[in-house]
Amino acid sequence: MDTSTWAIIVLFGAFFVLMLLRIPIAICLLLSAAGSALVAGQGLSTLVQQMVKGIDSFSLLAIPFFILMGEFMNVGGISNKIVDLANLAVGRFRGGLAYINCLDSMFFGGLSGSSVADVSSLGSIVIPMMKEQGYDEDFAVGLTVTTSCQAALIPPSHNIVIYALAANLGGMIPNLLYAGLLPGLLLGFSLMFISFLFARKYKFPRCAPIPKGQRLKIILNAILPMLIFVIIMGGIAAGIFTVTESAAIACLYTFVLTYFILRSASLKTLPMVLKNALKTLAIVLTLIATAKAFAFMMTLLHVPAMLTSALINLSQNRIVILLLINAMLVLLGCFMDMAPLILVMTPILLPVVTSPAIGMSPIHFGIVMILNLSVGLCTPPVGSALYVGCAIGGTPIERTSKNILPLYLTMVVVLMFVTFIPQLSLWLPGLLF
Repeated sequence: MDTSTWAIIVLFGAFFVLMLLRIPIAICLLLSAAGSALVAGQGLSTLVQQMVKGIDSFSLLAIPFFILMGEFMNVGGISNKIVDLANLAVGRFRGGLAYINCLDSMFFGGLSGSSVADVSSLGSIVIPMMKEQGYDEDFAVGLTVTTSCQAALIPPSHNIVIYALAANLGGMIPNLLYAGLLPGLLLGFSLMFISFLFARKYKFPRCAPIPKGQRLKIILNAILPMLIFVIIMGGIAAGIFTVTESAAIACLYTFVLTYFILRSASLKTLPMVLKNALKTLAIVLTLIATAKAFAFMMTLLHVPAMLTSALINLSQNRIVILLLINAMLVLLGCFMDMAPLILVMTPILLPVVTSPAIGMSPIHFGIVMILNLSVGLCTPPVGSALYVGCAIGGTPIERTSKNILPLYLTMVVVLMFVTFIPQLSLWLPGLLF
């Protein structure tokens, strides 16, 4: 075998061996890229330059603002007001709490941009309420976990920003953010439909009616939190802000809302909020930097070109190739978290799907990839959202995973619609931009 083949073996072999040894994913990416570079005769200084280049981006500034904004919302209990609004809208129907679960994830997902934040904050409220009213505990946990995946699609989503950087689409982040909106809503309403069927079959209870005197108060309390979404998406669509500017302004607005308008948190919590945000940001930036070095080695060794050729030789049928890619991403999502997979797989798969044989838009593919990997957030053994949901609900992961198969199936059906109907992702960006 020649040097390039050995370098490819070292790149992927070392990565998977280190990952099986439970080495942190960023270190796996860095060590495997460094080993491959040494085998290929490439200087390590080049890898360092690529790592610096990977995080040297103005568009990347949106991520820390989105993360900090989510932390402000968590400490301020803004999710409670979202739950109350959802309860006012659909709580009176049979299975109302299940609908509330779907709607509050839709609202809060669009504000926090994080599935795990959605599960941890809303799940701690809704899961105990559902169990208390007699819902099956596995269904309560499973619905909370699967609905949280809307957060990866509905703007603002820092995973979409990460994909844009991995795909060199920094100038099209607004298009990508809007591209995820309709698929995210489709996923939410599909899970509501499944909840409707479960409610009829198992006679789920209705929520207690809300007194007329409290309805206006609930609406007024939810207006200010919902303005965060208007600031971000309205400002971008109107051309008033860039994505980074809208993230900064929304972060400042959330800070003022939490500490000075609603006064739902003390300023003494600010150091803890900043610490949590910096911890999350350090993980994200380290992943981006090391993944950039890994992607550089893949490009240098022509891995994307070889995979493109292999898939096209395997089948000339566009549908078959897309199904294979979907199956591969769902399988990988069972073992790796979303952000590193986006950073690793985008440089490999983007040339495949944008080739003339498939002709897929990179914006459309970004939404398909993120929806694929969202399924991975709900599946063992590395489904972070599933872990958090089961911890809150006190249910075993193995049993919950088995009992929520209809919810998994619903996500896969939505994935097929989004994959093969491009306009679900492209219509809104095309209309606005």
